Amino acid sequence: MVATAAASSVFLVTSSSSDIAGKPSKNGGNSVSLGGFKSKQTSNGINVKANASPSKTNGTVLAATTAAKVENDSPSQQYRQRTFINQLPDWSMLLAAVTTIFLAAEKQWTELDWKPRRPDMLADPFGIGQIVQDGLVFRQNFPIRSYEIGADKTASIETVMNHLQETALNHVKTIGLLGDGFGSTPEMCKKNLIWVVTRMQVVVDRYPMWGDVVQVDTWVSASGKNGMRRDWLVRDIKTGEIMTRATSVWVMMNKLTRKLSKIPEEAKEEIEPYFVNSVSVLNEDNRKLTKLDDTAEYIRTGLSPRWNDLDVNQHVNNVKYIGWILESAPQPILESHELHSVSLEYRKECGRNSVLESLTDVTDADIGNLADSGFVECKHLLRLEDGAEIVRARTEWRPKPVNNFDVLNQVPSPSQSI
Repeated sequence: MVATAAASSVFLVTSSSSDIAGKPSKNGGNSVSLGGFKSKQTSNGINVKANASPSKTNGTVLAATTAAKVENDSPSQQYRQRTFINQLPDWSMLLAAVTTIFLAAEKQWTELDWKPRRPDMLADPFGIGQIVQDGLVFRQNFPIRSYEIGADKTASIETVMNHLQETALNHVKTIGLLGDGFGSTPEMCKKNLIWVVTRMQVVVDRYPMWGDVVQVDTWVSASGKNGMRRDWLVRDIKTGEIMTRATSVWVMMNKLTRKLSKIPEEAKEEIEPYFVNSVSVLNEDNRKLTKLDDTAEYIRTGLSPRWNDLDVNQHVNNVKYIGWILESAPQPILESHELHSVSLEYRKECGRNSVLESLTDVTDADIGNLADSGFVECKHLLRLEDGAEIVRARTEWRPKPVNNFDVLNQVPSPSQSI
């Protein structure tokens, strides 16, 4: 309706003689009566004359007489008489139509509800993930990129750990609890508190390859009185196969004093609504992680963090510790086996000026004959040069399905050389 009114006010409507009641003129034209106006059109369409007859209302004469005559003059005279101003439409109707359109659009815009009606509709504006399962689980997809794979053409354990850490932070961000700190809530930021991981256990059933897309689900639960447990499930997005399961325990630490802290009631009120009442995705490995000393079979010294190894809380990112632990792993194991599981116990943080040592012991395995050894277990310790423990760990290795390492590093015979 609005569009029709606007169009009719701008464009002149032309009607034929059959559409309007009228009678033929003597010259073959039509004489039409339009609301008191008489229009006469000659056969050549040149001479036009219109008159308005007066009318009476309550004894008062309201009359308007309009006369216009266009003689058979030259084209220049006709152009001067029929100006653009005389052909302008009724601008009040056009203005009313435009105003109506804008008011309707503004009403629809203001009535839009941008808040999601259900928790499973929550999604961050950058497409990094979404909340599912009644608002308690965060889900994010990751494509495996070429720079995330190693010599075996599969993603490294560091890549898997980075995906776990990324989803944990995006979970806090998406539910609106991310403050100025690294995963800290607004109330935690007010009290200079940050989260630190104390224990972590990861089991990898299959490593993704370049081009695969993995789907990571994560959620949080309570752990004791002053801890929080975070679990992860990593699936192949195409098949739904579970590829990785992981669980961890986190506590709060004062960013200024670097001492552990109880969870304040204000911070507990922020995070408790998002706790899931469920068991861990992994059975806890209760075996004690023993301490290694200088008698360890394999020792790597002189490890120190670079500037890029620090996170925003100014301590070494926990994923970096995994790489340092594997620095002392025997090369034959890395070539013939792949990491199946790792249990970590974080005991102390290290800063940018720390110098570390990585120690590894192999349990009941012949390094010189790993072909028929099956699963291999190793114990690890990451410590400072002064002996202070940073991380204790235990890893379990399984034989590789296909040993691609030898193929990639095969030296061609002289007959194959170009």
